[in-house]
Amino acid sequence: MAKLYFSYAAMNAGKTTILLQASHNYRERGMNTMLLTARLDDRVGEGRIGSRIGLEAAAFVFDGDTDMASLIATQNDAAPLACVLVDEAQFLSDAQVWQLAAVADDMGIPVMCYGLRTDFQGNLFPGSARLLALADVLREIRTICHCGRKATMVVRQTESGEVIREGAQIEIGGNERYVSLCRRHWVEAMAG
Repeated sequence: MAKLYFSYAAMNAGKTTILLQASHNYRERGMNTMLLTARLDDRVGEGRIGSRIGLEAAAFVFDGDTDMASLIATQNDAAPLACVLVDEAQFLSDAQVWQLAAVADDMGIPVMCYGLRTDFQGNLFPGSARLLALADVLREIRTICHCGRKATMVVRQTESGEVIREGAQIEIGGNERYVSLCRRHWVEAMAG
């Protein structure tokens, strides 16, 4: 029976690397995968998934208007899919997460979602909240804080390293904008 998976972590934990490795494993065995990523994350180019260690792959893009079930069904009709892998899953809408659950339940295709759990202010992303509620399997991917403890939070910072405490929930960036911290150091950083 196919399942809906959600693998979540703070920034720089290797979520994308794991996603690309999973796709490679399927494809190496002659099975088709479908990779999806958020249109707004174009750090390595639109329609590309890229990890910090240099791995990349082409992907379909989604935005808030994308009918995930229809897009996946079209691809599955063209070439049967063994797995669907979604990067930047925090940007999914509630409806899209329900559609992905239906892909697993009704189409029998495993759906593996990878994304952030919380934003820089410690709030759940809408897609992550729905995935935490609906996923059959939850996996935490760990990274570490500068103190050596497990990092579960992230701060957004300026180029000079000043912590940003207010602003839009979504701002695309990588190592230059975000730092993963344990809860204790996140609280200290946000307190100023």
